[in-house]
Amino acid sequence: MTDWGVVLPLGLALFAGAFVQSSVGFGMALVAAPFVVVFAPDLMPGALLVTSFSLPVVQLVHAPADIAWRPLGIALGGRALLTPVGVAVVALMSVQAISVLVGALVLLSVAASVWAIEVRVSDRNAAVAGGLAGISGTAASIGGPFLALVLQHERPTRVRATLAAFFLGGSVLAVAGLLVAGQFTGAQLRAGLTWLPFMALGYAAAGPLRERLDRGRLRLAVLWFCTVAGASVVLRALLG
Repeated sequence: MTDWGVVLPLGLALFAGAFVQSSVGFGMALVAAPFVVVFAPDLMPGALLVTSFSLPVVQLVHAPADIAWRPLGIALGGRALLTPVGVAVVALMSVQAISVLVGALVLLSVAASVWAIEVRVSDRNAAVAGGLAGISGTAASIGGPFLALVLQHERPTRVRATLAAFFLGGSVLAVAGLLVAGQFTGAQLRAGLTWLPFMALGYAAAGPLRERLDRGRLRLAVLWFCTVAGASVVLRALLG
């Protein structure tokens, strides 16, 4: 049964996540997942995958189609190959273990951004990023940071458009895999659909500010926020 007293307030986390992703290209699940896994772990990862499918559609319709097609195709191939591993993680791991996985992925993503790992666009790097996203994106709905690192030296419009297309294709693969394995529930679908208006409002709020935001300050704020959220999720899971 869906607990609307929990689902509706969690929409605020989706609003914040959509605002961030609309501004820098990724981050919706990174911002929202720690809250969902703490307050409604039974909705992971399906409910977030519903929103991860929807926001890229809006982005691709309203933004320039400046897509890096070759890295995108290779990354989606890698994601398709390892999506079954992500499905197995969801089926076999406990809620506590998935909570630790979510928190660890958030912290890993922050560390990679802070250390500014030097990664260039190549077929191998795109395939590795896609494969990692096949596991983490399916199990925890967090798959964007890996390909974002590969694309970090591309122009912002290309990063946003390529990641949006990657999220769209990856979410379809993940939901299909979870459905086949019986790991996608009606409650997850209802929650994800309920969060769509919050997501749309976050995207709309970022629109007028997208080109005027101080990206350095926004990035720093997101990193600090995600560090605290990720660490809190891990500690709560380990101590609980």
